[in-house]
Amino acid sequence: MKTILLLLHDDGGQEARLQAALDLTRTLEGHLVCLDVTIMPTMVVSDALGDAGFGMLLQEERQRESANREKLEARLVHEDVSWDWRDATGEVAPCLRDEAALADLIVVNRQLEACPVPDMRALAGDLVVKTHIPVLAVPEDLSRLDLDRALIAWDGSTASAAALRAAVALLRHAERVTIIAIGDESDRLPAEAAAAYLSRYDIHAEVEHVALDGAKVGDVLFERVSSGHFGYVVMGGFGHHRVAEALFGGVTRMMLTKSPVPIFLAH
Repeated sequence: MKTILLLLHDDGGQEARLQAALDLTRTLEGHLVCLDVTIMPTMVVSDALGDAGFGMLLQEERQRESANREKLEARLVHEDVSWDWRDATGEVAPCLRDEAALADLIVVNRQLEACPVPDMRALAGDLVVKTHIPVLAVPEDLSRLDLDRALIAWDGSTASAAALRAAVALLRHAERVTIIAIGDESDRLPAEAAAAYLSRYDIHAEVEHVALDGAKVGDVLFERVSSGHFGYVVMGGFGHHRVAEALFGGVTRMMLTKSPVPIFLAH
């Protein structure tokens, strides 16, 4: 895992994304690809304001992102990472997908509370499903990426196995790795098999089995993630093949909405 693709756009989550991507790039001794997206005004705005109003809003957006580039490039030259900068104009998801062909990991937010555009929660799901490249979705208030303490959410599915395999490069840098298996495990690949797989990479994980006792899987996982004992969580993104727009139910939706720590997602 060497090439990190970072979404840059002048919004409330940009600083968190940047800090996470810098921490990743340094730890992995990789290369950071900075993609600054100028977002096109929506068709609703275009219809309401006409061509002149649309053009004015687009020009303002271009100016804002030009200033954003100038500001961030001045910072990046002083960071101890290899990086390059690319510009794009359009919807965020297609722009990222177009740049992701040679990326190993994409950094976005999990959700921006005060900024509905771009919809980061939907964006994370779109990227995981359509690019098959892992996504790190970070909270908007993240100031430092803690890679020392990892939690793996294990349900024995192909999606959770894919996430575990994809995260090996990060897990190698962790001081503590915990695999949590929640609820009935009688009909799925056991968490001990996941731990054995990691041990072959010299990653020695602890395994926790947690009974539901009437609780929901998502609530149990959220409580564990919120304990303050972990720096990030690894989990499979969406266990079933469904259209991307319908993928935001259950545990994944809840974690992308509320998780206090970054989420490493793979599908």
